[in-house]
Amino acid sequence: MNEMVTITKAEYQRLREAAEELDDLRSYDRAKAALAAGDDELVPAEAVNRIIGGESPLRVFRDLRALTQQQLADASGVNRVQIADIEAGRKTGSVETVKKLAATLGVTLDDLV
Repeated sequence: MNEMVTITKAEYQRLREAAEELDDLRSYDRAKAALAAGDDELVPAEAVNRIIGGESPLRVFRDLRALTQQQLADASGVNRVQIADIEAGRKTGSVETVKKLAATLGVTLDDLV
C-alpha cells in the first residue's frame, strides 16, 4: 500500500499542533487520575521553595505531615538523633534508613535525596 497524501504546510502544522494539544490533554488527564486515586499528591509551592532554597527535604516533608522528629522516629523505627542529623545535614543516612523514612512519610526515596 503505497498510497500517498499531499497536504499544505499550513495544514501539516495545524495537525501537529492538534496532536501536541491532544498529548497535553492526555497528560493532564493522567495527572488528575493519579491525584484522584491517591497515587500522587500536590506539594505546596512553599514546601518546594524551601527544598530549592537548600532546606532538608526530610524536614520539609516531616513538617508537611505535621510530625515531630520523635513521632517520625516512633513510626519509622529510625532513631530520633539520626533524623536530627539527617535534617541538619551532618549525616546522610543509609539507603535503608532513608527508605524507612520515605515509606513512613509516604514519599519516594528520590523525594528525600
